[in-house]
Amino acid sequence: MPAEHDQRERGFDHTQIEPAWQEAWDEADVFRIPDDAEDPAYVLAMFPYTSGNLHMGHVRNYTITDAFARFERMRGEDVLHPMGWDSFGLPAENAAEQRDTNPRDWTLDCMDSMREQLTRMGFGYDWDRELATCDPDYYRWNQWLFQRFQQEGLVERQAAELNWCPSCETVLADEQVEGEAELCWRCDTPIEHREMDQWFLTITDYAEELLADLDGLEGWPNNVREMQRNWIGKQEGASVAFEIDGYGAVDIFTTRLDTIYGATYFSLAPGHPVAQEIAEYNDEVAEYIEMAEQAEEDDLDVTSGVFTGEYAINPATGAEIPVYVADYVLTDVGTGALYAVPGHDDRDHEFATAHDIPIQQVVEPVEAAEADPEAIDVQEAAYTEDGVLINSGEFDGLESEEARDRFVAEFDGEHRTEYNLRDWGISRQRYWGTPIPMVWCDDCGAVPVPEEDLPVELPEFVHTTGNPLDATEDWKHVACPDCGGDAVRETDTMDTFIGSSWYFLRYVSPGLEDAPFDTERATEWMPVDQYVGGIEHAVMHLLYARFFTKVLDDIDLLDGVREPFENLTNQGMVLGEDGLKMSKSRDNGVSPQRIIDEYGADTARLFIMEAAQPEKEFAWSGEGVRSAHDFLQSLYELASAYSSGAVETTTTGDGDIAAYVAREIEATAASATDEYEDFRFNHALQAVRELVSLLRRYREVTAVDPETFEDGLITATKLLAPVAPHVGEEIWAELGNDGLLAEADWPDAQAPEGYDLEGRLIEGTREDVRDIVETVGIEDPAAITLAVAPAWKHDVADIAREADNVVPAVMQNEGLQQHGEAAADFAKDLAARGHVETFLSPEREQAALERAAWLIEREFEASVTVLAAEDAPDDLAGAAEPGRPAIDIAE
Repeated sequence: MPAEHDQRERGFDHTQIEPAWQEAWDEADVFRIPDDAEDPAYVLAMFPYTSGNLHMGHVRNYTITDAFARFERMRGEDVLHPMGWDSFGLPAENAAEQRDTNPRDWTLDCMDSMREQLTRMGFGYDWDRELATCDPDYYRWNQWLFQRFQQEGLVERQAAELNWCPSCETVLADEQVEGEAELCWRCDTPIEHREMDQWFLTITDYAEELLADLDGLEGWPNNVREMQRNWIGKQEGASVAFEIDGYGAVDIFTTRLDTIYGATYFSLAPGHPVAQEIAEYNDEVAEYIEMAEQAEEDDLDVTSGVFTGEYAINPATGAEIPVYVADYVLTDVGTGALYAVPGHDDRDHEFATAHDIPIQQVVEPVEAAEADPEAIDVQEAAYTEDGVLINSGEFDGLESEEARDRFVAEFDGEHRTEYNLRDWGISRQRYWGTPIPMVWCDDCGAVPVPEEDLPVELPEFVHTTGNPLDATEDWKHVACPDCGGDAVRETDTMDTFIGSSWYFLRYVSPGLEDAPFDTERATEWMPVDQYVGGIEHAVMHLLYARFFTKVLDDIDLLDGVREPFENLTNQGMVLGEDGLKMSKSRDNGVSPQRIIDEYGADTARLFIMEAAQPEKEFAWSGEGVRSAHDFLQSLYELASAYSSGAVETTTTGDGDIAAYVAREIEATAASATDEYEDFRFNHALQAVRELVSLLRRYREVTAVDPETFEDGLITATKLLAPVAPHVGEEIWAELGNDGLLAEADWPDAQAPEGYDLEGRLIEGTREDVRDIVETVGIEDPAAITLAVAPAWKHDVADIAREADNVVPAVMQNEGLQQHGEAAADFAKDLAARGHVETFLSPEREQAALERAAWLIEREFEASVTVLAAEDAPDDLAGAAEPGRPAIDIAE
């Protein structure tokens, strides 16, 4: 345990207490969760890439989950809060090349460094469950799952366009292509685009379920769900065929079949098979396709295209329309072909205008007959809304929706659903990843590596210009598992997102040797109750993890778990003090290490959690850091003063003050608990600050009731403990408590009955006193008298709250009739206000004001008397209303 401090005036020394309490937690196995725990709270932060250093984004992310995990643990929950490493990927390869080492050693060194930094921050992880995606014991199961997916028909070999460096003779990831000139990162050679066969997971098989189940993810931010909806991109439409002479029928997909009569040209994507055929004899088309293939997607020009010299037959009109190849049509969207209706599509309109193609209107607004005929001019701009058909032959007058349905049968089409989502290409031509467990045999083709031979481990790293796995001859050449003949291993590795798509399941049984995870335990412990990470993972990692979870349930590795994360929080960015994103170029970064060294981990944690709600960004503030540090020191010093006898105590003092403080302690515990539950940590921490301020004022005005004061200190310390655990433990010990605060019970979280009404009454009264003092110009108040309203006014308010006709209802009340005109006038006043609040009874108002009188006395340095209506002068009592006592101030 940390050594006692003999110089309390100086506060705590973070360099002593933080490592000491970290050791104490470790020795007590505070954060270890047993395998037989029943449905624990599963709190998880997205595991970090092993860059070697924590940045402030990491610190914020992991402070959020650690605080919530500690909160749940103190509430008596078993908590699973693990940590691991997303440790495969291109950056490690780059670092190895630059430092003449190998990715494995570099990554392991980074893991050691980051583990130490996480420990110094006081994060409470069950390190027995630590995992790393680069560990063969982990990626063995990537390979095993790949083969299970393959058995289920979810793995395909498809052609894909890739970046190729002719000098290095290897495929490059997009990240390895540099600048607008598209140069190889290794040798500065201009890259080429080549079509190559790759391994794909057919995530599109789950497109509809991935989309539909988003509605049930009520614990996810709406913007993330919307991003996934857009990424999946479901479109209900139809396909019809257009004949191109010499090339047969070409299918198109459209969501606006009602506009087919307005088609004035036909357009093919550069990668469409018909476009490729035309290019074989049409040099202009061939040149255009080559240019389009070299262009970046961001550089696509809606007006870019070339006439092929061919014509398509519009099945609606029988007319010939020119066929273009245009790069705004995408090969992998729809069918890669479309009929263009420039009168009713903005992109088609822009293209048609640039190429002098006719524009025909075939839809007009439903109200067009009554509207200004000049209001819509499709020659100037496309009309893109639904309406009624015109210039569409016998179908004129049909509304768009009906026309879309009828035209499917009319033009031999079919109803069709399309998705923007594409199958997941997982092949990567790089070393530092999971080897794909396949072998290529000339006789047998692609053969899976037998399960008993998994994992296929990476060979030693080879420094080479090409794919290192291609250069490892001894590793690459093997016998075919089927026929025993000569074969070659697959030299591609898996996309690193494979490893992060199921890691949260491995945590439940990280040492399991005969399966990726324990099915029964994972089914009980999943889904993750609270998942925290960056918004940048909205449509990659989070979508892939959802896909994996559904597949794993379908192949009986889970039992009824369809979604991995019940609640999701995307933490906001930590900006520099200049309000801009932290970066080396701006020199506005803040090192977590420096803050820990100077102020301690708890100060960093407290500042980060006080600065904003988790999902909001905020700017770093040196002043805010110092404020957090000063607050922790002052709380410790207050507790030390009390424990050493420096705070004057009495058991026979002012009971009203003690009662007020006791109620505030209870209310603070209740409100802070609600805020923790709702992830509004900054609000909870503000409540703690206000409670500590109240305890200081209590000490200053009178000798304190020891039981009340100590309860306040312990409550504040417990409420602070999830965020500032080291200082919390130090105060807990200073107050003479046994055991660890991390294992103590959370404060009872029941607000006193009527607390909100009392708070409104007290704050309103204090504000009224301030207004009178300021308005009247009373420089030195000597005595303040407060009179609560008589009971009959409360009766009037109760009737007014429910009655439609207030005055008659009041005057029909026999008990109120004796107050005559006064009751009628008060009823009129309440009726005019339109809404009558709920108030405390006269007795409870008086009791609440008496408990809070010391606050008014302290603020105005005047005596305060609280009177019941019957004890007050008639004129004073007559001015009082429920919830608003009358006030008399004497100088």
